[in-house]
Amino acid sequence: MTKKIVAFGASNSKNSINKKLATFAANQIENAEVTILDLNDFEMPIYGIDKEKASGIPALAHDFKAHLKNPDGIIISFAEHNGAYSVAFKNIMDWVSRIEGSTWEDKPMFLLATSPGGRGGITVLEIAVNKFQHMNKNTITSFSLPSFGNNFSEENGITEEDLLKSFKEQLKIFTLAMDK
Repeated sequence: MTKKIVAFGASNSKNSINKKLATFAANQIENAEVTILDLNDFEMPIYGIDKEKASGIPALAHDFKAHLKNPDGIIISFAEHNGAYSVAFKNIMDWVSRIEGSTWEDKPMFLLATSPGGRGGITVLEIAVNKFQHMNKNTITSFSLPSFGNNFSEENGITEEDLLKSFKEQLKIFTLAMDK
């Protein structure tokens, strides 16, 4: 049975290593129909209650939310900006959270992070896991890939054996959650 996956890097970088990791992860799932989102396609005014009252919720927020309704699972790889979410991601999440229903539609989620450094975006990943557990009633798995340039290749994906093993363990839990 084909699984529908929505994946994206929580960054607006045109060469986002997090988008590369999210794409890699989604493409590791057998029999999957994968949709890769680009946050640049959903650029909106900075969220504020006054803007919402004056103009309503932007159509792009509704468009983003529509992508979350039908997949069997969601994969997000977080860029770490000063220890937290990128502004591009946070703004989209803020707008989408104002739309009726669960922000993440209570879908199984595989949350990832990577960075050029040795911590692999672990700080933002911990923030996301802790926050999303209160926003989503379904399974949430996570994985951090340190030193992206040393541990990932465009051709082969995750190249370090122990990291690949850990990734596959989390991916399996996520995949099984989509079957429930």
